[in-house]
Formats: sequence, structure tokens, C-alpha cells
Amino acid sequence: MLILEYKLRINQRQCAAIEVAMRTTQFVRSKALRLWMDGQGVGQTDLQSLCSQLANDFSFAARLNSMARQAAADRAWQAIARFYANCKSGKSGKKGYPCFQHDNRSVEYKTSGWRLEADGQHITFTDGHGIGTLRLIGTRSIATFPVAHIQRVRLLKRADGYHVQFVVQADRQAPHAPTGSQVGIDMGLKSFYTDSDGGAAPNPRFLRKAETKLKRLHRRVSVKKNGSANRKKAIKRLAKAHLKVSRQRQDVAAKTARTLIVSHDLIAYEDLQIRHMVHNHHLAKLISDAAWGRFLSWLRYYGQIASVPVIAVPPAFTTQDCYGCGERVWKSLSVRTHVCPRCGVVLDRDQNAALNILALALTRTAGQAETGSLRVANASGQGTSGKGKRLPSVKLAG
Repeated sequence: MLILEYKLRINQRQCAAIEVAMRTTQFVRSKALRLWMDGQGVGQTDLQSLCSQLANDFSFAARLNSMARQAAADRAWQAIARFYANCKSGKSGKKGYPCFQHDNRSVEYKTSGWRLEADGQHITFTDGHGIGTLRLIGTRSIATFPVAHIQRVRLLKRADGYHVQFVVQADRQAPHAPTGSQVGIDMGLKSFYTDSDGGAAPNPRFLRKAETKLKRLHRRVSVKKNGSANRKKAIKRLAKAHLKVSRQRQDVAAKTARTLIVSHDLIAYEDLQIRHMVHNHHLAKLISDAAWGRFLSWLRYYGQIASVPVIAVPPAFTTQDCYGCGERVWKSLSVRTHVCPRCGVVLDRDQNAALNILALALTRTAGQAETGSLRVANASGQGTSGKGKRLPSVKLAG
């Protein structure tokens, strides 16, 4: 699936119509959740049946496209199913009990309720809310994809205006030229990551750089009178500043992941439990600002479309164990150099961890390939187990 997003050029009347459609979506989702909370044995079919009943009982709900109402009920069921899955798997902490929305900012249509114009630059929404024809602003033409391949259309409200997303059914493949290079990466805060070759990517720290401006905008919001037009303007400026930081993180994460995939035939990384790591209040802001989760998601995505193995390994003791001899050398976070008293290896602690991560990935890949449970494919389509791969050299003291 591909998601193509465009900004919309709209007028005030169309803005008001979109807001009504979003509030109606929120209403349908809330009713579906209430039905599940009050009843026993309520399933997804019951929530879909509720959509027709709501259209008969409420005229404003009938104006929303029938498939858009079904999509709103699907959202409620997704929250319910996620809660059930977390309970069944024994997830620690909060299980994510479904909650009511108070500020829904999207409405989703399936295959009806909209029409893509012949020029590929306009979209018309045909349900009863009167949204009408909207101009698409973007660099990539949606007209290059058959209309039958468009599975969903979402209207979104962001701080900088309204956007539309097209969910297109497409198999994306990116040809990968073999490089003969395999790498392990260790995520960090001083550097964004350190690889097994000793290279490091700088940590951009966008939130830190924007903090002064964000604090000033927060103060401007706090001094405005509640409910006033000036307060709404101040909130909008603050939201735009946060949106800019989010987009900067997204851009760097995607470009860094793509660069790694293009330049390597295998990538190994730590399977970090980021949601637990942010419980450390001294490091939570830095970890969130680094956006590790977003980066790893892009890394797995680009690896999949380029047929490059991206392997997650357990993070236990990758920093403490010596790459040269396996000796466990305990280090606190303040110790940035790994010095092994047994074999004399002297390395940056992050590079030592990256080397251990790569070694674990190659060992795991070799074992699975030998048992036939996994065949790692490179860009030429040939299998490789990683067995006999020469790992990067290390500096020995003395």
C-alpha cells in the first residue's frame, strides 16, 4: 500500500462542511463504543449494523456517506480489538481501554462518496455534507494510478490546513545493487546511531533547537483570554511550530533509513523497548526527540521493498560484552570507551555494541538458514547465511 498526501485549497464554506463531517464521524465512533461498553458479546458486525440505525435516527448522520459511517465504526472496532489483543498477550501496564474522542480531526471514505476529476488535480466529495470540489496541491499526480486501485480517501485537519490522503493498492519494489557490505547499528543519544564500521550519524535534536521558540509561544497562549480569538491564533501558531518539528524528524528518519538500505546488503539493529525506556524521566525528552521508533519503521519498510534483510537482535549485554573475546565488562552510561582487561580491545562503547549486534544477527541468520527456517535474500536473489563473513577489524591496545 502507498499513501499519497496532498494539501487542499478550500474556502470557508468547504471548511465548515468538512468540520461537520468530522464531528459526525466522531459521533458514529462514540455510539459504536457505547454499544460495546453497554452490551455483552458485541462484535464488529453489530457495530456495522449500528451505522444504518444511526442514519435512520439522525438526519445529520444520514448525510455522511454510508461507507464513511462504516469506516468510523471500523475505527471503534480497531480500538476494541487492540485492547483485546493487549489483554490476551499479557502486555504490562495499561492495556489501552478504548476511550471516546473529543477532537476528531479526520474522516475516511472507502470506494464511494468521492470522485477524482479527469485532470487529476481536483477531487469532489458527493455525500450530503456539500464539501464539493477541492484542489489538490502536490508534486506527484494521483492520476498515474488507476482509480480502482484507490482503497481509501482520508480528509485530515492539521495545524497548517486541510489535507487529503489516498491509500493506493500498489506493490512497490526498489532495485538494490549489491554492495557486499553488512552493518550493525547502535542507537544512541550523543549520536543518532553508531555503526560497526565506526561511523556515526549526528543527532539533529530538533526539539532542543526549537525549545526556545516553543516556550515563547506557550507563554503567549497562557496570557490570552480563554475563548478569545487571539488565544485561538496563538494556539494555531504553537501547533504549527510543533508540526514543523514533527516533519523535520520524519524527513531525517526517512532519508537516513534509505541511505543505510542503499549502501548495505544486511542491517542489524537492537530490538529496543522504547515505550519502557521513556519511563526514565532524565532521558525521556531526548529519546522522544531522537524518534528511534519512526526511524526503525522506515528502515524496515525500505528494507522490505529493496529485499535487504533488516534483522532485530535482543539488546541484552550488547554494550557490556567485549566484541573481541566476549568478556563482560560492566560500564555505566558515563563511560564512553570500552576497554577490555582480558584481551586489550579499546573501542568506542557504541561501536563495540554495534559490532556485537552485527555478530548476533549473522549468527542467528546462519543458524536459521542451516535449519531451513529462513533464507536471507540479497538483491541478486541468491541466499546467504552470513557464515564465514569477515567482521570489521578492531583496534587492539598494546
